[in-house]
Amino acid sequence: MTQEDTLIESTQSADTDSLLIPLNAAQPSAEAVVEAEPVYRATILFVDDEANILRSLARLFRGRDLKILIAESGESGLKVLSEEKVDLVVSDMRMPNMDGAQFLTKVYEGWPDTERLLLTGYADITATVGAINQGRISRYIAKPWVDDEILGAVDNALKLKQLKHEKQELEQQIEAQNNELEQLNQTLERKVEQRIKEIHSSNERLKSNYVTSIKVFSNLIELRGGALSGHSRRVAEIAVKIGTEMKLPRPVLQEILLGSLLHDVGKIGFKDDILSKPLAQMNIEETNMHRSHTQNGQEALEALGDMEKVSLIVRSHHEMWDGSGYPDNLSGDRIPLTARIVCVANDYDGLQAGTLTVTRLKPEAAVKMIQMGSGKRYDPVVVRAFERVVFGDEIGAHEYVVTAAELKVDMVLSRDLFSSDGALLAVANTKLSDEEMVKRLLEYKNHDNSALKIVVKK
Repeated sequence: MTQEDTLIESTQSADTDSLLIPLNAAQPSAEAVVEAEPVYRATILFVDDEANILRSLARLFRGRDLKILIAESGESGLKVLSEEKVDLVVSDMRMPNMDGAQFLTKVYEGWPDTERLLLTGYADITATVGAINQGRISRYIAKPWVDDEILGAVDNALKLKQLKHEKQELEQQIEAQNNELEQLNQTLERKVEQRIKEIHSSNERLKSNYVTSIKVFSNLIELRGGALSGHSRRVAEIAVKIGTEMKLPRPVLQEILLGSLLHDVGKIGFKDDILSKPLAQMNIEETNMHRSHTQNGQEALEALGDMEKVSLIVRSHHEMWDGSGYPDNLSGDRIPLTARIVCVANDYDGLQAGTLTVTRLKPEAAVKMIQMGSGKRYDPVVVRAFERVVFGDEIGAHEYVVTAAELKVDMVLSRDLFSSDGALLAVANTKLSDEEMVKRLLEYKNHDNSALKIVVKK
């Protein structure tokens, strides 16, 4: 196959067949190339000895912001790879001189970072196994292909390459940080007077880098977008605020921060349709898979010696105060306090993001759902701290919010009590002097079917 046999096409063209041009065709001036060169999100090389197949593939991927390179043999494909930076190779199996398995093996040996897909017929199963073992292909696609299948396979392969690239960048960043730390440790021997200052500076930088690395890792799953985007960060913010309101020590707040950022790490292998489906719409199989993420996440973190307490948060953040949660059906104080805090923060954000219910709730409605779950799904003490956080300055130092179910005789209302439609139920400084008053408020709450904001004095 000569250089003239290798064709290049842009999927942004208006007519694919009319814009196939040989590599050695007359080229425009350097200035014109710079001005007209489009920006592509990825480059794909299709290799097949049948020109009509190549044209079909080019038409299929037209308009997807991809640069398409075409070669009609394995030899021509290798030449293209030597001259162009290619993100993904899609090769046919049956080709003369060099079949797809042989070609993809050479691609793996020469360009291991390039993703590889194979187009093959059902009769080529033996050769396909060879391509999997020797060419290390990501997957194979049966011919004749289904358009949606090959489009999805290419998108997944490009996403996989992007994840590998980001993982490599993260590893390089960590290696650079380790090298920086090693150099810093060497300088500590130079002057005794500076040793304590340098150690302190190093520790602070390590803590910052450690948390930054955790944040980068927690964002891997959120790269797939949808309702997950920003979820872990928001859960971490509200959970740390709740812990701060409860006056927990700094090391425990650090555990809450890391546990919140990593609480969904066990979902990293889930399919997109599971990640985007609200829990209320999942079938039994999907629900069981969703529940497995708590244990998967704990197992992933247990390998890190310093993450034992954080891994317990990941395991137990779906346990419920009344014992109806999972995976261990823990109840009450048997659930780690840190996990109880993350549970409230996680559900508060999930209710608004639409991952728990079919419809997304407004913040006010999400707060009411948390309040209604106090003493059932959630630790009442944590819910009170959560209320002080979400209500901000509305709750004073000498008052706190209770649910109707938590009302007791001798409690004193700190503020006027209104129904959901604005009717005054009781005035400020009213003392619940007997069981009858408590009963009336409970009956009204059940009739109104809403969470009353009841503020009482401490």
